[in-house]
Amino acid sequence: MYEQFYDLDRRPFMSAPDPDFLYWSSSHSSAFTMLRYGIVSRAPITVITGDIGAGKTTLIRQLLNELPEELTVGLVSNMQAGRGELLEWVMMALDQEIDAPSYVALFRRFQDMVIQAYAEGRRVLLIFDEAQNLGVEALEELRMLSNINAERDELLQIVLVGQPQLRQLIERPELTQFSQRISADFDLQPLSKDDVANYIDRRLEAAGASWEIFARHTCELIHEATGGVPRLINILCDLCLVYSYAAERKIVDDDILREFLNMAKARGIYRRFSPVRPVASLVK
Repeated sequence: MYEQFYDLDRRPFMSAPDPDFLYWSSSHSSAFTMLRYGIVSRAPITVITGDIGAGKTTLIRQLLNELPEELTVGLVSNMQAGRGELLEWVMMALDQEIDAPSYVALFRRFQDMVIQAYAEGRRVLLIFDEAQNLGVEALEELRMLSNINAERDELLQIVLVGQPQLRQLIERPELTQFSQRISADFDLQPLSKDDVANYIDRRLEAAGASWEIFARHTCELIHEATGGVPRLINILCDLCLVYSYAAERKIVDDDILREFLNMAKARGIYRRFSPVRPVASLVK
């Protein structure tokens, strides 16, 4: 819609996870380092948590791009308790048949597959996105699946990525045995004020921008309005570009941002954005 007006190759603030636009804040770098450490060290269970829209799924996509070939990977997304047996989701993610006559038979098929992969010099990695939806019983079942690991070798590794509720869930007393198998974990934090400005620049650069479309101080206000959550930054920046395009203004400055936020507030939409400082408070 506005790409030609800003001389962009593509929209810079799409909400869909895209490793091409990945910005390495210190928190994202640490989270990804922990993910890679968990894989390389053969940690039985790795846990990464972060708020909604913090960029967890983008990190998973980046990880999938870098995983060594000796890993057989199954990605389970958005599984919820009561929507099918966990083992069926696992087998489907691994491209295995699930038409077994019983749970025991399906487990035997899973176990044989993992052992066969190990015999071929491969390991099986299960990644669960939105893992806070699994619940106590599913996490305990995962612990039981991990019992397939040998004394000195990890045949099966599990990565859980989810919202902060996942960490609260794991801390429950009935999951003590599960938590004791976690060898790598990290809690992803929102972007700082400086990170937000660099994040916006990074995405614009990746989209082909040839000038500073967002004024530097506007980026500070965007940090205030979004709390540094990448998904909210994407939504707000995209809408500001549309609003600025409609006004035929090449630079998204403080006035454009405030005009849009006031319009949104007046119409009762986008209440997810926090109020920003009044103009008077900006004068030093």
